[in-house]
Amino acid sequence: PWELLENVRRTTATMNILLTAIAAISLLVGGIGIMNIMLATVVERTREIGIRRAVGASRSDIAIQFLIETGSLSAFGGLLGIVLGVGISIGLEAFLPWLLSLPGLRSIGDVGVGLETQITWWSIVVSFLVAAGTGLLFGIYPAIMASKQDPIVALRHD
Repeated sequence: PWELLENVRRTTATMNILLTAIAAISLLVGGIGIMNIMLATVVERTREIGIRRAVGASRSDIAIQFLIETGSLSAFGGLLGIVLGVGISIGLEAFLPWLLSLPGLRSIGDVGVGLETQITWWSIVVSFLVAAGTGLLFGIYPAIMASKQDPIVALRHD
């Protein structure tokens, strides 16, 4: 029995490491995606940036504008992810007993396999802050690139 318990602990630790690695890779890929979208936005809005700079907007005004846009997109994405995640968790918790009652899966259900989700306010807040923070972190480079544009060159851009 103690060996079985130790095996369960090792398996749980391995799963935690694996899920953490998957989450980190997902954040990195998502952050790079946000950065690419914002860099494309900077290129598309080069003329607008030039006009704003020509009428008196400072470099920091331009950078702050792009950081606010990136933060807004990331915050919305974080909220959408939380709603979907909570919805899927609740749906799976409700759906799994029915699934395990199907004829081919009854033997698994008889063993007492089930799913109990634990959604806390702390996990929701941390998820939102990580999503928004990741977006802001990866939005810094596009904001700096936008703020460094020369107004004269930007106004000549098509």
